[in-house]
Amino acid sequence: MTTSPAAAIVIRHATDADRGALADLAILDSREPLAGAALIAEVDGAARAALDLHDGSVAADPFAPTAELVELLRLHARATRAARSAHGSLRGRVASFMRPVSVRA
Repeated sequence: MTTSPAAAIVIRHATDADRGALADLAILDSREPLAGAALIAEVDGAARAALDLHDGSVAADPFAPTAELVELLRLHARATRAARSAHGSLRGRVASFMRPVSVRA
């Protein structure tokens, strides 16, 4: 990837506020916008690539180096899936702490 040494790369879950950025990436990449849950990769605050978490498809800026960003997105998605399967859902983990505990004296 050809970025400056101080370039800030952020991988995060896309939110409703990212709809415009996701639409722009789709237009640049000549594809339909990502519709569901997605991860987005930003370089110095600019969206450069996004990964659909349902089907694994990608929308990326063809005018910027994005191959390594896409690999980071895929790596992050795999790590997130592995962590969830290893620990169960967040709701399940929280519920397990909230269950009543009986203590015998």
